[in-house]
Amino acid sequence: MSKSIVIAEMNDGKVSATTAELVSAALAYGSNPNLVIPCTSPSAADGEGYEGVTQVVACVSSIFSSFDAAGWAEALDGVTSEGSIFVSASPHSKDLAARLAARKGIPVVQDIIKIENGKLTSPVYSGKANQTVSVSGDAAISIRSNIFQGANPVSMTCNVVDKTGQVSVAIKEMLNRANERLDVSEANIIISGGRGMGNPSNFSHLEEIADVLGAAVGASRAAVDTWDEIPHSMQVGQTGKTVNPNLYIAVGISGAIQHLAGMRSSKYIVAINKDAEAPIFQHADYGIVATWEEALPELSTHLRSMLG
Repeated sequence: MSKSIVIAEMNDGKVSATTAELVSAALAYGSNPNLVIPCTSPSAADGEGYEGVTQVVACVSSIFSSFDAAGWAEALDGVTSEGSIFVSASPHSKDLAARLAARKGIPVVQDIIKIENGKLTSPVYSGKANQTVSVSGDAAISIRSNIFQGANPVSMTCNVVDKTGQVSVAIKEMLNRANERLDVSEANIIISGGRGMGNPSNFSHLEEIADVLGAAVGASRAAVDTWDEIPHSMQVGQTGKTVNPNLYIAVGISGAIQHLAGMRSSKYIVAINKDAEAPIFQHADYGIVATWEEALPELSTHLRSMLG
């Protein structure tokens, strides 16, 4: 089996659950993966590990306190020297994959949804078709979340590589909006709002339902572009995050092709829109023709009675 490197997906300095899926993808590719954890302290890697992983490496640098693709690529370059590289298909990690591929002179293959017999399958044309490719030699490969069954976690001893002071990139200013909710790229249930919500304060109604379901709250590009209060981190779609939840509830979203590209692979899609001709209904498993003011209170009441 060939060697590979899985770069852990990090969330607020902790290893994200998506990392287990990356390990499974690397194993499905027929490789022996090493797990590299980018962190500011070796403690972030304590006890981390998965069945099938050869070794765990904590790559320590202050650059990992916030994301900068160039800085991360420079810090990780030395510990990803041999083998294919597996990362999550999050916007940050896809950027990182491309930069590492450029440094190593290897191809990059993004948004993989299937690995079979060494061949990689990814969606194209905004999800209307799939392409399958074979790669000769190493590659940087990003994997969509909620596709592969996560590898079983086991406690492993990690090796520490200290990159502190070895990165030339410096962050002068970082503007970040706090969001304690579950990230849409990791959620099994998502309720998203579009510009049909009327104004950003009405997203609180989506949050109430999300609290009942244990869901993440997403948004369309139209909502993100229109209202500064809705951060890009919530955006689902071709220029946002690609999601694969078991349940996707679209409220006040017309169903532009760019949005569909990011969520059409959801197991079940529920659409709520006052326009019966909205394109979203062509892709929904269940549809409710109503305004959000009519539908959401009823939905919230019934969910609370069912789930307690």
